[in-house]
Amino acid sequence: MPTPTIVVVGHGMVGQRFLEALAERGVTSRARVVVLCEEPRPAYDRVRLTSYFSGSTPDDLALGEPDFLDRHGIELHLDDPAETIDRAARTVTSRAGLTFAYDTLVLATGSYPFVPPVPGKDATGCFVYRTIEDLLAIEEYAMTARSGAVVGGGLLGLEAAGALKGLGLDTHIVEFAPRLMPVQVDDGGGAALLRTIEDMGLTVHTGVGTQEVTTDAGGTVTGMALSDGSALATDLVVFSAGVRPRDQLARDAGLTVGERGGIAVDERCRTSDPAVFAIGECALAADGRVYGLVAPGYEMATTVADLLADGGTGAVEKGFTGADLSTKLKLLGVDVASFGDAHGAAPGSLDVVYSDSRSGVYKKLVVAEDGTLLGGVLVGDADSYGMLRPMTGSVPPVSPEHLVLPSGAGAPVELGPSALPDDAVICSCHNVSKGAILGCSSLPEVKKCTKAGTGCGSCVKVVGQLLAANGSGPADKGLCGCFPYTRGELYEIVRTLRVTTYAALLDSHGREQARGGDGCEICKPTVGSIIASLAPALGVSGYVLDGEQASLQDTNDHFLANIQRNGSYSIVPRIPGGEITPEKLIVIGEVARDFGLYTKITGGQRIDMFGARVDQLPLIWTRLVDAGFESGHAYGKSLRTVKSCVGQTWCRYGVQDSVKMAIDLELRYRGLRSPHKLKSAVSGCARECAEARGKDFGVIATANGWNLYVGGNGGADPRHADLLAQDLSDAELVRLIDRFLMFYIRTADRLERTSAWLERIEGGLDHVRDVVVHDSLGLCAELEQLMAAHVDAYRDEWAETINDPERLRRFVSFVNAPDAPDPSVKFVPERDQVKPDLVFLTLEGATAR
Repeated sequence: MPTPTIVVVGHGMVGQRFLEALAERGVTSRARVVVLCEEPRPAYDRVRLTSYFSGSTPDDLALGEPDFLDRHGIELHLDDPAETIDRAARTVTSRAGLTFAYDTLVLATGSYPFVPPVPGKDATGCFVYRTIEDLLAIEEYAMTARSGAVVGGGLLGLEAAGALKGLGLDTHIVEFAPRLMPVQVDDGGGAALLRTIEDMGLTVHTGVGTQEVTTDAGGTVTGMALSDGSALATDLVVFSAGVRPRDQLARDAGLTVGERGGIAVDERCRTSDPAVFAIGECALAADGRVYGLVAPGYEMATTVADLLADGGTGAVEKGFTGADLSTKLKLLGVDVASFGDAHGAAPGSLDVVYSDSRSGVYKKLVVAEDGTLLGGVLVGDADSYGMLRPMTGSVPPVSPEHLVLPSGAGAPVELGPSALPDDAVICSCHNVSKGAILGCSSLPEVKKCTKAGTGCGSCVKVVGQLLAANGSGPADKGLCGCFPYTRGELYEIVRTLRVTTYAALLDSHGREQARGGDGCEICKPTVGSIIASLAPALGVSGYVLDGEQASLQDTNDHFLANIQRNGSYSIVPRIPGGEITPEKLIVIGEVARDFGLYTKITGGQRIDMFGARVDQLPLIWTRLVDAGFESGHAYGKSLRTVKSCVGQTWCRYGVQDSVKMAIDLELRYRGLRSPHKLKSAVSGCARECAEARGKDFGVIATANGWNLYVGGNGGADPRHADLLAQDLSDAELVRLIDRFLMFYIRTADRLERTSAWLERIEGGLDHVRDVVVHDSLGLCAELEQLMAAHVDAYRDEWAETINDPERLRRFVSFVNAPDAPDPSVKFVPERDQVKPDLVFLTLEGATAR
């Protein structure tokens, strides 16, 4: 019996998955497989295409093992696409003139970028954003450009805009729809996304179309004419206005295609010719849709592979009748996700909405009248996507409003893997259910047997949780879906290898699927804090808004101030030890009066001022710095305050000068970045008026010196600090605190207070005492050196900021109107001061649709 031949036209992501599916089913061992590829390189990860601009090479994007094709005897012809199909003779002829006979032909030709038919679309400086070659051309042209515009505000358009911004261009986005990502998000999600993207310095034009690309006499791009009559000057234009199925080869061969494009296929992905199949973006599926996502393409690929492995008998029951369009993406560093009936199209559906446009967070769940979760949209915070998407079609175990509320605004519920049904799809890329994952004993086995976690990677964390909850394997202790290491391990990697950038750390030590990407909102600020705490030792700037560091910061660090409920900010100058002169008190009062700020004396012995707009921050801090104040770091994970009582100087019970010691400690450790905030206090006697035993490190005076207590905290879970050492001299006390703090920073987990760290770390207090007092690990000299480097390198962040015009540019409410105040920041009077005028949370019961 002659060996059958399978010819595959196209070697993109879906084509490669089809080849892998054939190999997994043993088809490649009994059939000749020929692949015709239009591009000059084998299949690569088009989903991660933009990572090329953050350091990934084309080889890094390659799909499959290097020897996969050779190992399975697959013939790949690069840069040689199929030109014609002779269905009667069952042959395919390539551009190079090669003719291949086939028994089965599989079309995986993908899609092509849609370029609007506007004048000037073919001018020099116009590009599309689809292949590695496109990116190489854009990169080269951008070297001589100053500005760029992207036509299209969808998924790929936003990625293209991020690439242009990364290339240093003043970047514009032009989207015909009234909002960005109109297919995936609703108006609320689009508004949150718009504000966040504009805060990054990009200019967005929605609700307008491109009328013409204008050029100079030589035919080179000079700008764009928009449909609202405005003109946009630009040196480079990238068209990313959607894609169309590549079905011309099928049309020429007489295969049936859809009225609006796409090769018509049945549930087996078979075309109007029984010997020809179509998969991926070129196919018009049996449900009448063309799917532009990779996951449905993969499902089509396995459908055809199953049929061919079965010999085409039709015994395989499962076909492709449609796919989940849920997506979770990171666009320009912003998490965006949608799942199920995201737009609430089902009759009678209701919306539950949480919106905080100031921080760029928008969450909407669509539920049926009986409580069934139908879908949702998540922008800015998509951490719950991995749990919510599999619950679609079922009634969650808690009310929907608890699933969207943020921490601190109504006791949000953490749903674990046990809340998911066994048929819940955990990996949408490869359609893998919870039940299939629980049949494996480890993450490597899951990846090998089910391929879950080998696609976009967003399910890896949930897979690890499922395995751990089932007792099938250790929990994934990695910091997040981007790194397999804990925070402490990442600290050691950065310190020992002297890694100075987040991008370098992600590319060298991130999970394979995360390398070359943008990271997430968990690891970016964590790594930013690690690099900042080690900056003096690494020889890099410790200023958190310099270069790459600026993109890693949380919202508060981003403006060196705490954002409040109405989008205004607080100002908290440092008052070391709580000691302040009358002159400085007057300055604070005058500043608060002149800017209309709410004032409050805090439990940390300093004065907070609330209600400043972001554009007012530099003006306020200029006056404070001129008066001798510096940042109190209330916005950062760093030292907050060192409280004190008046000590022996004034109090008849005091035995040491607690105020002087508190001031010395606060000035020594100010600005020290750590896994969580740090608080301290110094009491001048055993009466403990400064409440030192409720602090991360507390000091209590004795007749013979000082006692040092560590690991205390107040708050919702109070803990008394433990005695680490007693009767210390001033120098001994400072030396032990240096060691303790640097050991904590070195080994603690993300957002772990010293109290939780002390209880978690193996050996607890005794181990910490052995390390920092008795030097059992031989680390003390190094810990002291790291602290000394911090003290020597300290610079006040606000003083650095107000003296640098470039750094001041970020302090605006609107990047496209830097002088305009934010009209949404409003106040009403209360007790002779002001308070925010806002509605914090909106829960909407929409009119039945």
